[in-house]
Amino acid sequence: MEFRKISRPFSYSKQWLQNRIARKQNRPLNAQNVADALQKFNLKKAAIQKALDNLADGGRISFKEYGKQKIYLARQDQFNILNSEELNQMKEQNAKLQKQLEEQKKTINEVEAEIKSLQSNLTLEQICGREADLRMEVQEMENKLTKLRGGVTLVSPEERMAVETMLSEKISQWRKRKRMFKDIWDTLTENSPKDPKELREELGIEYDEDVGVSLQSYSDLIQQGKKRPRGY
Repeated sequence: MEFRKISRPFSYSKQWLQNRIARKQNRPLNAQNVADALQKFNLKKAAIQKALDNLADGGRISFKEYGKQKIYLARQDQFNILNSEELNQMKEQNAKLQKQLEEQKKTINEVEAEIKSLQSNLTLEQICGREADLRMEVQEMENKLTKLRGGVTLVSPEERMAVETMLSEKISQWRKRKRMFKDIWDTLTENSPKDPKELREELGIEYDEDVGVSLQSYSDLIQQGKKRPRGY
């Protein structure tokens, strides 16, 4: 419960208290409720109780007694009670407002979606920069294509030989390690009670074929390179 700051002495603020109970709260309150809400003003419960009693005695608020406690309530006859027709009109008005609210929310969502879409698009400056990069890439490709059409050698014989030599060495190491593994694996599995396939899966060992590579296919590349005329 919120109460505005009292700028006048509490003895002169009965009207304010009545307005707060009648207009703002309109629910049952006792002196302790009011005292708790006004504790920052250092008002005594006794003074609040007296003010409430004076308002009740003057007929400005009503009260009921429950044992030693008094419950205060705004007089309900000061409120306009709506009839059925007025209630129906309010319901219709509320339904119209709800519909307008949904339409506004839909419009806002559409605008936000459009803004998001626009923000994701490239700016004119970015488009121009991207166009320049693509033009440069196209020009480089066209230059390479022109050289190829003219029979220009793009890789020198020395570079080709160096690549082939390195590839040949790597394949030799591959073949050597593959043979070493086979010898060790055959020795281990020869006297093992487990099935070699199960043991391989348990140890997480993968063959070349398991990962889609073939030693022979790489060896064939070298043979094809040797058969191809130099300068191509």
